[in-house]
Amino acid sequence: MRRRPDLVLELEAAPAGRVAGVDEAGRGPLAGPVFAAAVMFLIRPDLELARRIDDSKRMSGAQREAAYRLLEAGRREGRVAIGVGAASVAEIGRLNILQATYVAMRRAVSRLCPAPDMILVDGHRGPDFDCAVRCVVGGDRVSLSIAAASVVAKVLRDRAMRRLAARWPAYGWAANCGYPTQAHRAALAAFGATPHHRRGFAPVAAALRAD
Repeated sequence: MRRRPDLVLELEAAPAGRVAGVDEAGRGPLAGPVFAAAVMFLIRPDLELARRIDDSKRMSGAQREAAYRLLEAGRREGRVAIGVGAASVAEIGRLNILQATYVAMRRAVSRLCPAPDMILVDGHRGPDFDCAVRCVVGGDRVSLSIAAASVVAKVLRDRAMRRLAARWPAYGWAANCGYPTQAHRAALAAFGATPHHRRGFAPVAAALRAD
């Protein structure tokens, strides 16, 4: 069930000051960077925008793109602040996926202007920031700013994977965005790993050993 538009900013309104929602996209794929976004509503959003935004996993690609365009319009008009960060495949390999995700989140928050007074992070735990942090389990279904961050991170990561797919078409990244689908695993077995594969992930490591 989609969230009620009249309740979407309850978590954001509870603390004093500016509150940003943070979420990530791309922790599970075998290839590509992990993205994070931070979204802060500077002016209460209208119902059209609120109704367009949901947990990105429950939206179609077209719905996410439409919501992203509205958020970008809000950013240009000074109604929404958006920060985006990413961590590379090399950083994922060096740090592990959880810590690399935290790096991406910190980068996203550092690009918010103005800076938030409090951050809502989707999940059980999150990184340290230079302000108060509240972790919200299932946050992308109860917080509009977290849901908006999930949309921004997902849209931009999917676009990045489609750009990579043009150079590495065998792996189907335009469709699977690097996730371990059957077709992606088959391509790994047939052609081996690319520089964009996460070599510490088990299916990629197995393909490297088979080379």
